[in-house]
Parts: sequence; C-alpha cells; structure tokens
Amino acid sequence: MTPIRQGRSRSAVRASAMCALLVTGTVLTGCAEEDPNEGTNGVGRLPAAQIQTKTRAAAESAQAVRVHGSVVSGGRAYTLDMRLKGDGGDGSVTTKGTTFKVLRIGEQLFVKADAEFWSHGGGQDGGGEADAAAASKLGGKYVKVPQGDPSYKKFSGFTDKAVLLDGLLTLHGALATDGHDEQAGVRTIRVTGDKGSGGTLEVSLEGKPFPLRLERAGKAGTLTFSAWEEDFSLREPERNETVDYGKQLPTS
Repeated sequence: MTPIRQGRSRSAVRASAMCALLVTGTVLTGCAEEDPNEGTNGVGRLPAAQIQTKTRAAAESAQAVRVHGSVVSGGRAYTLDMRLKGDGGDGSVTTKGTTFKVLRIGEQLFVKADAEFWSHGGGQDGGGEADAAAASKLGGKYVKVPQGDPSYKKFSGFTDKAVLLDGLLTLHGALATDGHDEQAGVRTIRVTGDKGSGGTLEVSLEGKPFPLRLERAGKAGTLTFSAWEEDFSLREPERNETVDYGKQLPTS
C-alpha cells in the first residue's frame, strides 16, 4: 500500500481511493487525482510569499477576530483568549497561574484581577508589593488604568488588534508551502518558515485567506484565529464595578 503524504488533503485522498476502485481487468479508467485547490479562493496556487502577503492583508482589513492559544514572550508563557476589533478588545490572559481580564474601549483601559495579582505590582516581576489594603479594594473590580501609567502600554497591547496580529503573524526564514489540511472543517493551505522551524501557518482556502492556526517559531506557542468579521459589543463596566487605578494603588 502506498503511504499517504503528510499534508495531502482529505478530498484528494478520497479521490485517489475512488480511482483505485475504477479498474476493469488490469486497465485503469484514466481517473486523475483531484485538484485540492479546485473551488477554493485560489491562494493555494500562489507562491508562499504571496500567500503570506494576502493573509496579512486580509487579517489587517478584518473588522473583528478571536485569538485563542498560548504565546511565549520575554521568557514568560501566556494563554490568551481575546476578542479584538479596531476600537478595542475584551478577553482574558493567564500567566504563571494567574488570570486577569482586559477590556479596552477606545482609549479607556480596564484590568480586572484578584487582590493577589495587584499585591504583586500588577503582575510585574521584581516590582514592590502594593499595600495589602489597597490591593483588596482593587481585587475583583475593573481597574481603570490611566494612559500615563507604565502598565497601560503593557496591558493595552493585548487588546490592540493591529499590534497583536502584526507581532504574531510572522514566519521566519525561507517560506514554502507544505500541503493542504483542514481547520475546524475549513480547507487550508500550509505555509512554513524554514521547513517549520521558523513557524507554520494554516491559511483558509475558503472565502478570504484569513489565518486560522499558527505554530510560532522556536516553539513559542500555538494560536488559533476564528470568528473573523464577527462583530461584538464592548460595554464599559458599571460604576460600582470600577475602581480608579491612580487613586487606589500606591506608588510602588
């Protein structure tokens, strides 16, 4: 039996199996292998570099997306589950066993976590511990972070669609296509950097060529992208759910 090549589409495999059955005596009927790009958006026929260009353009122009999975950055591992769009984002981030919620509406940024999170300087390694009484007031509340605070840039990065996708959708090294696959029932073309060591990206062959799954270079995490163009609402927390960061958290 001939082994199936890795990355070969399921539809192509089915077509080959059907061809193998169409035999009369010792003569095949001339059945040809199905084109895995037939009926698709056509990007599977393009060189890898062009596929990446079209994928980034599709991602940048999309109104909304959900990003879910793991990322290793600066020596720290994060688990993300974020809904993002042009004017903000909403979701959760987990690192070192601690989960906090991040919400940005325009320029207004809110972070919600337990008291332990705030007592360790907002999750920053090496930072001085905040006053326990102040931390208890922040725990379980949406803390409004002023733009001038050093934490603003760090936390808002999780909610910025353009910044986050630009930093994530990067393959390193020589680009090449590596067969066809499926993600959540959607046909995809696989693009790799340096034969996978520079990352692997699954690009949709149906509709717009959105990225659907990314394995980052250097085993720096795996992410899935879904709910492209599915709008969602961003609601500012109620006043009784909110605490002003600058007025409650000590200088340390």
